[in-house]
Amino acid sequence: MHIIVSGSLAYDRIMNFPGYFSEHILPEKIHVLNVCFQVKGMKEKFGGTAGNIAYALTLMGEKPGISATIGYDYHRYFEWLAQNGISTENIKIIEDEFTASAYITTDRADNQITGFNPGAMEFPSSLNFDKLNPQETLVIVSPGNLEDMVNYPRVCKAMGIDYIFDPGQSLPMLDARDLVQAIEGCRILISNDYEMDLIMSKTGLNKEALLRRARTIIVTLGELGSKVSTPDCEISIPTVEPRKVEDPTGAGDAYRGGLVSGLVRGKDIEQSSRMGSVCASFAVECYGTQEYRFSPEEFQERFNGCY
Repeated sequence: MHIIVSGSLAYDRIMNFPGYFSEHILPEKIHVLNVCFQVKGMKEKFGGTAGNIAYALTLMGEKPGISATIGYDYHRYFEWLAQNGISTENIKIIEDEFTASAYITTDRADNQITGFNPGAMEFPSSLNFDKLNPQETLVIVSPGNLEDMVNYPRVCKAMGIDYIFDPGQSLPMLDARDLVQAIEGCRILISNDYEMDLIMSKTGLNKEALLRRARTIIVTLGELGSKVSTPDCEISIPTVEPRKVEDPTGAGDAYRGGLVSGLVRGKDIEQSSRMGSVCASFAVECYGTQEYRFSPEEFQERFNGCY
């Protein structure tokens, strides 16, 4: 089965401020705010939804393709993908833009100030669907370029390609009509609980109405696990206890990687979702979204120990 992950590629530049933001922001002067925080070093991590999900899939033993755009500073990311055996064939380089970048500053109280430059992500990735075998392809449409997020579900339906729709943090930018069109006919609609409330608010559709449009809905609930809903049943999937919790960022993308891997292996939706939970448990043990590792034996051992 050919897996295509559509979404974003980004550099996460993470900085730590050794003090507290609140000590440097005067509430009575908020209308003329002008502050500078001297940070203690910076770490660059590889991120973006497409990169994170593809990374998880690769650890699961799959060979995903990425459909995304990247800027002229792509070299480090391409080297990283090559090290992990991830194809760059369908990644479009935008020669006069930076790669999408998040600049995240965290203070001692874990408050964060983030600046995000979409850069190359503002351009569509222009995946050539004619090269795909509809019966042997699964596409996951994750947050990224909005034109791709609207058009790819249409093309998938026209060609008879199964797809998973994962609007995530792009929800505020999608209008209701495009959102309903993308949900209609998808194999799985996946979101966290806040995003599901936003989907229902924007579309005016309750969960039952959404299930008449999507074959399956998965809502992730953080430390409470996830809930799988179909027209016939509802299944609660517990989390898997990690050895430690270092950084929950990227756990959702890892969950999606484990889930998709289960689906392409012919597992049912419950088993696939449990595989997603196991994969996510490894992700939270490391700082950064593409820093964790596990072998097939380690994955199976944790799966067997929890389920």
